[in-house]
This record gives sequence, structure tokens and C-alpha cells, in this order.
Amino acid sequence: MNADYSQYRQKMVDGQLRTTDVTSASVLAAMGSVPREAFVDARRRELAYIDEDIEIVAENGSGAGRYIMEPSPFAKLLQLADIRPGDVVLDVGCGTGYSAAVLSRLASSVIALESDAALAERATGILGSLGFDNAVVVHGPLQAGYAAEGPYDVIVLEGAVGEIPSALFDQLRDGGRLVAVEGYGNAGVARLYVKVDGIVTGRRAFNAAIKPLPGFEKAPAFVF
Repeated sequence: MNADYSQYRQKMVDGQLRTTDVTSASVLAAMGSVPREAFVDARRRELAYIDEDIEIVAENGSGAGRYIMEPSPFAKLLQLADIRPGDVVLDVGCGTGYSAAVLSRLASSVIALESDAALAERATGILGSLGFDNAVVVHGPLQAGYAAEGPYDVIVLEGAVGEIPSALFDQLRDGGRLVAVEGYGNAGVARLYVKVDGIVTGRRAFNAAIKPLPGFEKAPAFVF
């Protein structure tokens, strides 16, 4: 049976995004145009548009514990970031490249950072085959960001984190925005950080329970 992915995609936009206060025309259009199914493993392809995080671990084990974020919180994070056509974006933890593909529809250019070498290679191949020419995948530790191409107008973290390293805030341009979900499970909260005159301030935006992005666990506090 051949799945009608374009129909699934439209149902995702109408049933998962519009119904959860995603109103940005550019975000809706971007997510309605990127074939999410192309970025998941073949055996999970017909599940590409369900309203859950999609595991992207391959049969060879690469990408263990990594996910494509659930559509609604992902779209709400992008809406929160207020991405503009001239922006340069750092996508932290791009996995197989879906998030970078969507971001490339919103921004001027995307640096897609991935710590798993096999996932980075897959992302490069998929993005190239689909013609997402303004998204470039780079391999490196997620916590360090990618200062070589900074500063960035927007930084997006593709999973829940315990804390955000100062290195990422350092790579924001003045006026730049960083969006992330801090906290795990039902304690997760999406936050928007903005840098103005070198000072970063943040605010709470909405609750979100998404899968964690490895490597951003909060260091345990010393207790006497």
C-alpha cells in the first residue's frame, strides 16, 4: 500500500499545528512543504506524521536515543523564535536533518550541528538529495555550538535539556534569539532567550514534554 504522505502532511498541519496555537503562516507553510517521511527510517515511514517524537536510530545502531521532535512543540518553538528570511540559524542536534530542512524554508542559511557522525552523514545526504541547499551539516559536540560560523540570529535546540551552556549564548548575535525546552518530561518548559547589548534574558513560553537531547544534563549541585 502506498501512503499518501502529502495528505498526512496536511492533516499534521491542520490537526496538530493549527489546533495548538501555531498561527505563523511561514511556519505552517514550511512544515507543510517538507517531506518529514524522508528523514525517518524506512520501517517507521508510515508513522512519520503521528503526534509523537519519532526515533531515528538506524538498524546499525547509529543515533541511539535520538528523535525527530513532535510536530506541535517543534512548530511552536520556531514560531517563538520569530525567524526572519535574512536570519542565520544554528540548529543544535539536527539528527537526520528534518529540523534543518524546515528551518531552511524560514531563514537565509542554516548551520545544522550534529554530534553523531553517522547521523551527520545521513543528514547531509538527505538534505542534498532534496535540494535544501542553504542548510549545511557540521559534525561536532552539541554543547560547544559552532562558533566558526557565528554569530547567529537564532539558535534552536532539538530536544529537552537540563541547562544551556554559556557557549551557545556567546554565539548569539546582538538581538539574537535562542529557543529551547528546559527540563524533562512533564517538567519541561519552552523558553525564549534574547540577547540585547550583550545581556541575555529569558522568559517562559509554554509547557512541552519532549525527548531529551543527550549531553545537556544539569550538573549536580554540591550539597554539604
